[in-house]
Amino acid sequence: MSETGDPSRADPRLAAAAAWFGGLQLRLVSAMEGLEREFPGAGPSRAPGRFVLEPWSRTDASGAPGGGGRMGVLRGRLFEKMGVHRSTVSGAFPAEFAAQIPGAAEDPRFWAAGVSVIAHPWSPHVPTAHMNVRLVRTTKTWFGGGADLTPMLDERRVQTDPDAVLFRAAMREACLRHAGVADAGRFEAWCDEYFFLPHRDEPRGIGGIFFDRLNSAGDAGNSAFEDDFAFVRDVGESFISVYSEIVRRNASRPWSVAEREAQGVRRGRYVEFNLLYDRGTIFGLKTGGNIASILSSMPPEARWP
Repeated sequence: MSETGDPSRADPRLAAAAAWFGGLQLRLVSAMEGLEREFPGAGPSRAPGRFVLEPWSRTDASGAPGGGGRMGVLRGRLFEKMGVHRSTVSGAFPAEFAAQIPGAAEDPRFWAAGVSVIAHPWSPHVPTAHMNVRLVRTTKTWFGGGADLTPMLDERRVQTDPDAVLFRAAMREACLRHAGVADAGRFEAWCDEYFFLPHRDEPRGIGGIFFDRLNSAGDAGNSAFEDDFAFVRDVGESFISVYSEIVRRNASRPWSVAEREAQGVRRGRYVEFNLLYDRGTIFGLKTGGNIASILSSMPPEARWP
């Protein structure tokens, strides 16, 4: 870790990863705006939605510059609300939080970069989706991330649903293409365990993959870093492809008032998970991230019957 808390100045691998995350954000924006143009949707606007991209910056607890990012939010006729965010931040963890982060108990300084996306479509037939990929360095270095799918209607929340089958297959294939560093079975099981609401004893969605602390050869393994990063890139690009296909399968299907109400209840479950259990939410709040982007995962409307 450099004295400034920004090791990317000394390690070109980190700078290259941060640049790739920036490019991934723009490719996601382009793909989702393309879907907005393709389908009339059901939003109050007849015009296709566009992302509003807003840069933000942060200061560390000491008042020193601590990086920032670019928040992207779309409110359209197909997607009621969608967030695609990029961040590259550095600084020092608060003492009470450092002990929970690998390598930070010895030295609280950190650097982190990544992209997160959350999609809340208008249609109850188009599943909510989430994906994030990130790179973190303390005295240790690792990748993390994953992607999961949350159908809104009970009849779509089964493992045999065609969208569920397609999504899980795409994430599994990304793992299999990088079998030397990505354990498909473990990452799938990890997703099921992580995206679970213990207070309701029910899963959030139908699965996908989740991984964290991915560092295949320790801090000295340059080739393994590149292998891990190749897998992370595949997850991001595979998400764009498979979610676009799932949207196209369902965007033109009509729905009823009852189905829209059922969507609101399921969105309530989404809120419960993100506020009570999601590590990304906790990490962002503990490190002084941008509140608007951290909480943009909340749906625009939800119901608790």
